[in-house]
Amino acid sequence: MDAIDRSILRELQADGRLTNQELAARVGLTPSPCLRRVRQLEDDGIIQTYRAVVDPVAVGRGFEVFASVEVRRDRASVAAFEAEVQSTPDVVEAYRLYGAPGSLLRIAVADSDAYERFWTEKLISLPGVTDVNSQMIMKRIKSPQGVPVD
Repeated sequence: MDAIDRSILRELQADGRLTNQELAARVGLTPSPCLRRVRQLEDDGIIQTYRAVVDPVAVGRGFEVFASVEVRRDRASVAAFEAEVQSTPDVVEAYRLYGAPGSLLRIAVADSDAYERFWTEKLISLPGVTDVNSQMIMKRIKSPQGVPVD
């Protein structure tokens, strides 16, 4: 990967809707080689996908919570927990962590009452869960912007 590939990645992370012509102009290429490079970055799995960033409030999910979740430390419990989390729409991000807690979830729901229902009806009954600690997000200071490619 060279400096032009990195420029392409920076530009696409900032605006994934750029046309090939706009992208080529920004990175100093003509459209044909620019498109070849983008396709190669996609084929190599460096560019994994494209998606829209949606305002959570606009879709009724403006109340976000980080939940630190302890799961029994055996292979079956961890696998069952992770499979269930994958299919739970309210969980918008999930990470397995080294140490304690074992998992960190970002949950997006409508409000505090919705989170309480989710916590009671779903979260604490996920396979292998032994403890949940919730932290409500007061203010988003920095949104995901992609990864640095310098």
